[in-house]
Amino acid sequence: MLEGLLISQTESIRDALMKLDRTGKKVLLVVDREERFVGTLTDGDIRRGIIAGRSLDDGIGPLYNRNPIYIRKCEFSIELVNRKLVQNKIELLPIVNEDNRVVSFKTWDQLFGDSSPEEDGGGGLDVAVVIMAGGMGTRLDPFTRILPKPLIPVGNKPIVEWIIEEFARHGVGRYYLTVNHKSKMIESYFNGASSDHQIVFIHEEEFSGTAGSLKLLPAAVGEHFIVTNCDVIVRADFGRVVELHREQGAALTVLSSIQHHKIPYGVIDFQNDNDVVGILEKPEYTFTINTGVYVVSRECLGYIPAERAYDMTELIGALVADGKRVGMHVVRQEDYVDIGQWDEYRKSLDKLPVGAAV
Repeated sequence: MLEGLLISQTESIRDALMKLDRTGKKVLLVVDREERFVGTLTDGDIRRGIIAGRSLDDGIGPLYNRNPIYIRKCEFSIELVNRKLVQNKIELLPIVNEDNRVVSFKTWDQLFGDSSPEEDGGGGLDVAVVIMAGGMGTRLDPFTRILPKPLIPVGNKPIVEWIIEEFARHGVGRYYLTVNHKSKMIESYFNGASSDHQIVFIHEEEFSGTAGSLKLLPAAVGEHFIVTNCDVIVRADFGRVVELHREQGAALTVLSSIQHHKIPYGVIDFQNDNDVVGILEKPEYTFTINTGVYVVSRECLGYIPAERAYDMTELIGALVADGKRVGMHVVRQEDYVDIGQWDEYRKSLDKLPVGAAV
């Protein structure tokens, strides 16, 4: 486990992201060529680097923390570990020997359970969440010929319940569901279920694209709100995401995810129709993708036309063209769950704690 957390100071941002995804941790321990401990690199460090314009092929050198918190093996005690973790609000504390090589580590989870010092923990995120639940769900055909996509079951709960529960962990209590396709079934489900949340339905008469129905939101939605597709779950510190959105004066913030894909074949490079110039064996590619979750400011609603369908890509393009700031917040590959197509639906059964009901 320790070996998976170590990363050379000469490796790239892409290498670091892949290691973070494999370990499931939020921090890597940076070492030099002699494997001496020189710093820490968190997912937040990488996110800030990407937002600042760094390429995935750039080195991690300028990003990692060269003054990390750690303890030496000779001074180890549980009391000291507790104090260091709590006072510094860090997730992982390295333990090094007299040669400054990492020999072990202690994590917040090991000492205090599953809760992280960075999580909201239900502290009360005072923004509304808008769930875009009006689409046809054609990627999940033929299920969606019978059920609307938000009610497709994943384990013993429909997709929309998973989404609401994820935001409820951060204290969100207000939800707006934009509905169209089989809207009566969606309303009937919530009318028949007990809930501590305030749920308001927004009806669109025609299919209005991935952003069009936002035009129908009431003033009560607030100055800033979160928008999510109804077939994705993103795990993030949403309190921090909204805080950064406000601090940066963004009109819209896109939650993105770094995705790694390995092609299981040799990829042929050719020219002049049939002249092979090389074969790249089982290449790996990394992409930064749009998760379908956003933090949106009210000013964006003025860009959405009322008379036609309008997609989120159009809205983002219009904001950029008008000089408005569109920000980005990056989450790990494992913190993005896409349930909207069959292959991803099956994978979601492994990513979500669906239990024996599946």
